[in-house]
Order: sequence, then structure tokens, then C-alpha cells
Amino acid sequence: MVACTQESRLFNELADQANLSIPIRFVNIRETGGWSRDGAQASPKMAALLAAAHLPEPDPVAMVTYKSAGRALIVGELGAAEQVAELLGDALDVTLFTQGAGNLGAAQDRRYPVLGGQLQTLTGWLGAFELVWLQNNPIDLDLCTRCNACLAACPADAIGLDYQIDLKACDANRACVKVCKVAGAIDFNRTPQSHTDTFDLVLDLRAAPAFSQHAKPQGYLHWDGRDMKALLAWRELVGEFEKPKFFNYRQKLCAHSRNDKLGCTACIDVCSASAISSDFKRQQIKVNPNLCVGCGTCSTVCPTGAMGFAYPRASDQGVRLKTLLATYQRSGGKDAALLLHSQGAGARLLGDLGRAAQLEKGQKDGTHGVPARVLPLALWHTSSTGLELWLTAIAYGATNVWVLLTDEEAPQYAVALREQMTVAQDILTGLGYSGEHFRLLQVRDARDLAALDRDLQVPAAQAPARHAGFAVQADKRATLELALDHLISHAPKPSQVPIALPVSGSPLGGLAINKDTCTLCLSCVNACPAGALADNAQAPQLRFIEKNCVQCGLCVTTCPEKALSLMPQLNLAAQRNNFAVLNEMQPYACVRCGKPFGTLKAIEGMLAKLAGHSMFQGAALERLKMCGDCRVIDIYSADNEIKITDIKS
Repeated sequence: MVACTQESRLFNELADQANLSIPIRFVNIRETGGWSRDGAQASPKMAALLAAAHLPEPDPVAMVTYKSAGRALIVGELGAAEQVAELLGDALDVTLFTQGAGNLGAAQDRRYPVLGGQLQTLTGWLGAFELVWLQNNPIDLDLCTRCNACLAACPADAIGLDYQIDLKACDANRACVKVCKVAGAIDFNRTPQSHTDTFDLVLDLRAAPAFSQHAKPQGYLHWDGRDMKALLAWRELVGEFEKPKFFNYRQKLCAHSRNDKLGCTACIDVCSASAISSDFKRQQIKVNPNLCVGCGTCSTVCPTGAMGFAYPRASDQGVRLKTLLATYQRSGGKDAALLLHSQGAGARLLGDLGRAAQLEKGQKDGTHGVPARVLPLALWHTSSTGLELWLTAIAYGATNVWVLLTDEEAPQYAVALREQMTVAQDILTGLGYSGEHFRLLQVRDARDLAALDRDLQVPAAQAPARHAGFAVQADKRATLELALDHLISHAPKPSQVPIALPVSGSPLGGLAINKDTCTLCLSCVNACPAGALADNAQAPQLRFIEKNCVQCGLCVTTCPEKALSLMPQLNLAAQRNNFAVLNEMQPYACVRCGKPFGTLKAIEGMLAKLAGHSMFQGAALERLKMCGDCRVIDIYSADNEIKITDIKS
């Protein structure tokens, strides 16, 4: 273990030379601990960071494999595309798709295959891109020899140096056809043909990218000509690559849809890679592991835990949290603030903050640096943790949980995290814990370091007097309940009044029912994916256990009478953990045998609706008052009923 990252390259080189069987681990306690105004008090934090760094690596997970043979497609103006191809042609098998001649125009020599026409769709990922395009121009670029005779012959200047005809400018002179007779590349009577080609890599030089999502597919680069580092990295994507399968999906827990009714779409709405879509026929969602970039936001917003983050697992994150906070507290630290940041841009910004504090040491208005009570924790992605882990951190003794966002994150991630933080803060405030426990710190680059420095100096909020000892569970709802139980049992202001929560983002809440319109049809029971609603085999009742409700809304959309509505809240009464009767009705007894077979309200409503129908008059209407068995008996015992055995051919 090396508690500094300054010479990590040198140490790794020495380790390779010495053939060390165990890799060296590095942890930064300099910029994040010692280089600050109160670095002299940072020993508890340093001990905590070292203890967390000593934890074993997460268990391996399933891998997603990409295979790339280097078949690259460059889309853009032909002149610019050919120039870029010169930088890549030695390593990649390049094909160009022309989007006009541009200012440069095509080179005289055709060194790379060129496609031309209308680009219809471009889909896929590294090693599996699919291009669908329509060849609809009179000039076939495979046959064209770039002799330029057509350009010289065209009186309307309708042919450019991309060797394609602008049909709007063409005057139908057809002089180009005559001069191209030998090559035969120009044919105005050619039927447009649709083509499908596959590529391993795509370089897009156009102003508008082919993929609109924030996280583009791996192997696709939308390049503006400036970031050479990105181009060089893209150029090296040849061979076989692996990445973790970041998610676990349990369909049985999913609240996306039931009985052809749409419920929760939180993961679909937040995904920045367009990797999640609805499989409505199968009443579930589907995730494309090749498009998933591992942000984990889907698991953060999932109210049921159907979508879980697999690398690292929730239990691994829980061990890190507990180790970090427990070591800090045992070493004499107080008022711990947890600062969650990314391993890339977030870590670099904290390093810049520590360096600025070191350089400005002694200046009255200089940078403070990362305070001694602030424990930085690097995540694979900053939006991979949410409500249940944040509240767990508070239960473990943290006074604040802050999430540092940079330009790496998609805009919708900040919205989702802010919603989760609002719910978490409302819970703690409602329980009587004082102060602001949760905050998003949005920093673009070094220009915002002064604002970040100020944000890190805010006073500590209130944590529970006794720290929790439970372990983070694989089940998201189980972890949330453990954290809530601890926070409620040690609340500064115990109360039995439910805590109102925001409508958006709350995974907790109850149900309101309009008993005047509810017919107790129990459609909602079948629709509930979380087992929050149930009937009663002994009596006509609709029962509800609030602890299980995930506020997906499937019961609300399923109810034919529109009698249900969601109530986002945290019920502090003990009844929250037990079934409560939402509605009950008087049973309707069969007029023949006396057996109850429905509710009085439902049967009377049916009789009222069918009384005027021609098929339900007399005995037929009376049978609606009977149970199923008596109804059959009455039909077969009635003298005036026509039976199938009475029908003669």
C-alpha cells in the first residue's frame, strides 16, 4: 500500500521489474487530507482512507465482450473524411460515407471505398454497427474513376467534387452520361437500392451526431477535429475487449407493467445510453448490456430493487461505508461528512483543490482545501448510489452526504439525484434531525474550485446519537427499511404523524381510496408487483401493507373505477408494517343456497345496469343473484329452458 499517487507510475514499473505477485495499491491522502487548512487534524481521516483502501477487491462479475476487426466507417464531407482517413488508414480498414464535397473536395486518387446516398439508420456498438443507406444518386461511386469529365461537361455545375449529382440543380442535359460512356458510372434510370453494411467503428464528422443520447455507444466517436487524444484512443479499438456486466435485473420485482398497464418507467427515463427499453409484451423492461455504460442510475431510481448495480455490489459499497466511517470514529474523528465523487474528473478536481490549498498556505483568503472531517469516496459513477445507501451512511454516523458532479454526468442524473436527496432530507427533517444532510456539488472545472471550497466548509448536520451496525443487504428495500428503522428509533423528535414526501422520486407511501366508487373488484391486488395489496379469503376486504408499497402507480392505472390515488409519505406508526383494511363490504348471499359469492354493492350495481337489457329479463335476471353452482342447477332444472338435446337436425 502506497499512501500517495505522485509516483504511481515509477512504483508500478519497479513492481513489474521485480515480478511482484501482488499488485501495489495507491490511495491519495495528500491532496485529500494533509494539504488543507486543517491538515494537522486529518489523522482520523487518513486512517479511514487507508482502512478502506485495504479492503479486498469486489468479487468478479459476468463480462460483456466486444470484438473489433478494425472495419471503420467515417461519415462526413468527403474532403475532410479523406484527410482524417490518412491518419487512420495504417491501422484501420476505412470506408467513407460522403456527405457532400465540403470546402476541400475529394482527392484525385481514390484510396478508400466511398459510399454515397441517403443515410437512413445507424445503430449498434463496438464491433456491431449497422448502417442502412439508400443508393439514390445517378453516379455509382464504385464505378467512378474520378476522371472529372462529367464535371467539365455539366452545363449546370450540378456535379461536385464528391462526384455526386445535385438533382435539384441538374437541367437534365445528360452531357455527363455521354462523356462517362466508357466507365458507365452515370445512370439516371437506375432504381434506388437499399443497402445494409456492418462496421466495427464509426467516426462521425458531421455537426449533428448520429446518436442523440448523452452516453454514446462504445466504438462511436463524434469528432469536431480538436480532441486528438480521443481520436487516438478510438483508433486503438481493434481486438477483443471486455467490460463488467454492470446490472442485475430481477423481473419478478419489476413494477414496469402488469396486465397490459404501464407503471414505473424510471430506469427507462433516466438512462443516458438508451440501453433500457420497454418489452411491453412480456410485461418487463430489457437492457442491452453492450450499450450500458455502468452509470448505475437505473438502480438508484428503481423503487423496488429489480434493477441492481453489480459492480461493485451494494453489499461491497456497504462494507466500504462502514469501514470508512467506523475507522474515522474509532480514530477520534467527529462529524464525518461523506463526499462521493467519480474516479476520473471528480478525483482530479479534489487533487486540484488540495494543491491550491498547499500553494496558498498562509494566505488569509486562500483556499481551505478538503476539510479534515470530509471523507472522499471514489465511485465507479457518482449516480450509482441513492436513497438507501445515503440514509445508511447517516445511520452509520455520517452527518452529511455530498455528491460531487462534473461535466461527465448526463443532465438527467442531476435531476434524479436531486429528487432522491429531497426525499431523504424530508425524512430526516420530519424525524427531527437538524441541518442540511444532503447536497449536490456541481463543479465543471478548476474555475469552480473556489465555490467547491466554500461548499465544503458548511457546518455539520445532526446524526443519530447511536450508530447503526447492520449490514447493507443485496435487497434494496431491505437496506432501506433497516436504515429507516434505526433512524426512526433514534429520532430526536419521535412522532406518529406521517411525513409527507415529494410526489416525484418517492419510493415510499400509502394509498388513498374512494370507498364510494370502489366496488372491491380486486383488480388492484393482481396488479401490485410488491405484494402491498391483498384480499381476504374469509371476507370481502381490500387490505394494504404500506411498508411494501413502492408508489409505482400500477394499482391506480388498473382500477376501473379510478378509486385509488397515491400518497407519498413515510408512515411512522407501527401499523405501517402490518396489513390494514382499506375497504370492506357486506357480502351478497346467493338467493338460492345462501352462500356469499360477491359484494352487495357489486351485485346491486350489476343488476341495475342489466335490468333493462332484453337478455336479462325474468328468470335470467334472477340468476344473476345466484352463485355459480346454483346458476347452473337453475338452468338445467327450469322447464321453459331450451336444451341442446332438444334441438333436432
